[in-house]
Amino acid sequence: MTHLETGGIEVNGGRLEFDVAGDGPPVVFLHPGLWDRRTWDDQFGLFSKTYRVVRYDARGYGRSSRPEPGYPYSHVEDLAAVMDAAAVDRAALVGCSMGGGIAIDFALAYPKRVSALVLAAPGLAGFGGTPDEEASWEAEWGELDRAIDAAVEAGELELAEDLRLKIWAPLGTHDEAGRRIREIAFDNLHELTMDESGATRPVPPAIDRLEDIDASTLVLPADHDPPWHMRICELLNARIPHSRLVRIPGTDHVVNVRQPAEFNRVVLKFLGEVL
Repeated sequence: MTHLETGGIEVNGGRLEFDVAGDGPPVVFLHPGLWDRRTWDDQFGLFSKTYRVVRYDARGYGRSSRPEPGYPYSHVEDLAAVMDAAAVDRAALVGCSMGGGIAIDFALAYPKRVSALVLAAPGLAGFGGTPDEEASWEAEWGELDRAIDAAVEAGELELAEDLRLKIWAPLGTHDEAGRRIREIAFDNLHELTMDESGATRPVPPAIDRLEDIDASTLVLPADHDPPWHMRICELLNARIPHSRLVRIPGTDHVVNVRQPAEFNRVVLKFLGEVL
């Protein structure tokens, strides 16, 4: 990896920690909820050989500060501040899960600052499950969901996290990738009880404005995600004008950790075509 710069920035009552490396067209990595910026370890060094790469811990995760209860903040504005601090005016955004949702919101708020989008198992503001999907969730995961809530209420956070990983890492946590997924999740156990009531989202929600996204977009579903996540990916691919969908087999929610080599191949090819 080229020279690594690590820094932090004070943003709207909080502090965000970030890394920067490499030269070339900028690429910003946005991590999923439950985890932190280390989920991009298998991408950061490799991509820095071609691109100027930035990754950061979202507010409340990793080494960044925790939200103050009820104090308003915006993940979109936090991302803008990190890009400014890293001297990045415009970038390709590569986001997984929560990070994908932030990337979508940012592309709608600041379209001129986004050169491309890569959305792995992304969240989507305003998306809701159908009655059939909700019934399917209750049948398959309802009991587990209630067990997670009970464990959190009892203060048994490690138990709660292991139960959550049955949903988000169903391929297991005993191989190298799974152990890393579990390790980073457990380093962020505080997220289970974190007060995020101050988080704001753009209005109207992203689901109502997907046709306004002009950036070339790559959508990467996880084939072992809960079924509504696949529907999010298909919806994004259908409604974002310049979108393509690529399926990477053998993936659960943290696609880039579970199958890093194939993720890197697919995403580097895409970025090489559109940047």
